Amino acid sequence: MRGCPIRGLVVAALLGAAWPAAAQEATRKELRDSQLRLEQIRKEREQLQQEMERLRSQVSDVSSRLVNIERQVAASASALRELEFQTTALAGSVDSTTRELVRTRDRLVERNVVLRDRLRSIYKRGPLHAARVLLSAESFSDLLNRYKYLHLITLHDRSLIREIGALERELAAKERQLTRDLAELQRLRAERLEEFAQLQALEREQERTLQGIRQREREAQGRLQQLARDEARLTDLIAELERKRLEEERRRVVAGGRPDGEGTITTRALGALNWPVEGKLVYRFGPERRPNGVVLRWNGIGIAANPGTPVRAVEAGTVVMAGPFEGYGPSVMVSHGAGYYTLYLYLGAVHVREGQRVTAGQVIGTVGGERTPEGPHIEFQVRAPIRSGVPEPVNPLDWLRARAGTQ
Repeated sequence: MRGCPIRGLVVAALLGAAWPAAAQEATRKELRDSQLRLEQIRKEREQLQQEMERLRSQVSDVSSRLVNIERQVAASASALRELEFQTTALAGSVDSTTRELVRTRDRLVERNVVLRDRLRSIYKRGPLHAARVLLSAESFSDLLNRYKYLHLITLHDRSLIREIGALERELAAKERQLTRDLAELQRLRAERLEEFAQLQALEREQERTLQGIRQREREAQGRLQQLARDEARLTDLIAELERKRLEEERRRVVAGGRPDGEGTITTRALGALNWPVEGKLVYRFGPERRPNGVVLRWNGIGIAANPGTPVRAVEAGTVVMAGPFEGYGPSVMVSHGAGYYTLYLYLGAVHVREGQRVTAGQVIGTVGGERTPEGPHIEFQVRAPIRSGVPEPVNPLDWLRARAGTQ
């Protein structure tokens, strides 16, 4: 009857081993789910990287690039969390497999000791031991009992051999699994290092982008302040010129002369004036909101053209300023009478002088502006006596002939 308890122990050991196997299977399912999430995260990040390439190929929009980088940082952080989860889970699985491997090896050693004892015992008794046991029976019932006893011993020996074989196969399987898990753990750790390096690179790029935004903001603020100062000087100059013109007209009337008649430009000239130079508009009259949120206000239009291109007066008048003007470089201002002025700023060269009468279409200078942020261009302004007769900036596109894409 001793064979039955031994078989029971073998079955109990196998059932006990099933519980860690079930736990490991649950862990591996969680790992597969995490790997699927990681794959989705990496696909999303790849799409974000493609979007970033499109943004870089377009006009630089730093705010969109910053949003894209922040989304990439979030994706990389999520990928890193998934990898950390997988690494932790797999490390736990490796620890569990290692403990089971040690227990299995210990059981195998124990069963091998038992097997060696049995083999030594069989060897000592000789190959005819079973026959001698049966032949020495004193009765038929004693013979049956001895046969049953030998049968149980044989079953026990066979069970022991099968158990040892199962333990050896289990040990080999666990060693293979442990080798695979360790290799996967090493791969995951390498991926974590790579993800961490990519996350650091994204954070550095984010910092550079933020610094670029701050730098552009400082430049735009400086540009805004410079434009405000330049415009204030220009407005003061026009106000002084207009004051002198009105004072001259008053003295002429007091002396018995006649006041100036209608100027060369009036509201009838709206939409009828020729362009001072042909070229593409680089900015329009009025406020312009930059990508960094700074708002510039232009009192004229920017017309791009090659440096040295002739610039022509849009209508006849008198040159009241010709030469360098702080902030705008070489500039020309033409008075058309009755409070109307046209201004030609950022010139490369000036071909007229103050007090000179010019005709419509006459060359007054050439295109300059190479050192401005907008590149080679001129700024063209129109000042008209809108309120109380004081010349104010108005939209030059309302006065120039319509062109495709400019209105």
